[in-house]
Amino acid sequence: MSISTPADEQLNCMTDNPDTSVRWSVSQIQSLLDMPFNDLIHHAQQTHRQHHDANAVQLSTLISVKTGGCPEDCGYCPQAARYHTGVENQEMLSLDEVVTAAAAAKVKGASRFCMGAAWRGPKQRDIDKMTEMVSAVKALGMETCATLGLLKPGQAQQLGEAGLDYYNHNLDTAPEFYDEVITTRYYKDRLDTLQEVRGAGINVCCGGIVGMGETRQSRAGLIAQLANLDPYPESVPINHLVQVEGTPLYGTEALDPLEFVRTIAAARITMPKAMVRLSAGRQEMSEAVQALCFLAGANSIFYGDKLLTTGNPEADRDQALLNKLGLRSI
Repeated sequence: MSISTPADEQLNCMTDNPDTSVRWSVSQIQSLLDMPFNDLIHHAQQTHRQHHDANAVQLSTLISVKTGGCPEDCGYCPQAARYHTGVENQEMLSLDEVVTAAAAAKVKGASRFCMGAAWRGPKQRDIDKMTEMVSAVKALGMETCATLGLLKPGQAQQLGEAGLDYYNHNLDTAPEFYDEVITTRYYKDRLDTLQEVRGAGINVCCGGIVGMGETRQSRAGLIAQLANLDPYPESVPINHLVQVEGTPLYGTEALDPLEFVRTIAAARITMPKAMVRLSAGRQEMSEAVQALCFLAGANSIFYGDKLLTTGNPEADRDQALLNKLGLRSI
């Protein structure tokens, strides 16, 4: 027997939004986040099963092709040149180094290979090198992804012609909290780059970071921004702040793990067809919390021992967890 609860009626009201230009309001998403935990997870899992294999997780590997020395002031980032975090500047990797890393990732089960570079945005000479890398990784039979900062007109088109499947450019947080984290680029700059990516026919990978001292309302604001992109991103990474000594956000009060799970659930409900990626911060999460994230609708993880410059669970440890949970990789 199915028992209808007040939470069921609340969700039905939220999903019946008469304003078709805004699929989800901030207040609606905050109402989701405020739901009893069991009801929220139940609805997220139901939504997940309608659109995805409930026992499949996509494995992606992320490599830094150019590390450190970034001129931006993102308060969470150890690669910002102005912060003293112990991250050494490294020039762009060679094509051979990237292809070797991609081939090794494929052997370990990764189906998507992501390449990140620490700069405000690429110069044309950088794009020329990146297109070679994208084409070479694509030739291995892997999905390709890049995160290179702000794109100038025409650059996304070049990346797309080289075979780029996804471009990652996160909104990071809600507009009203953004200035507390970053001052060297505007929110609109990020939206403009996403528009360039869409215009080039490349899939959008766009999410944010939680645990930066924001309120639940700000987390709702982030999810609303993502869910109301037209269309919403095909891939949505939800990052948990990894606190690095020397960055302004080091020492921020830690986010309750169940609040992170709630954020995953809200992303799944509001962007039902997207791949919701359990991203940075997994090294600090228990297996139980990660399992709850999968139950809440996460179906993608970064796989390997490093995310750009911060740690990540090793591949063997990840595979052991997936085996415990009866999840298979895709």
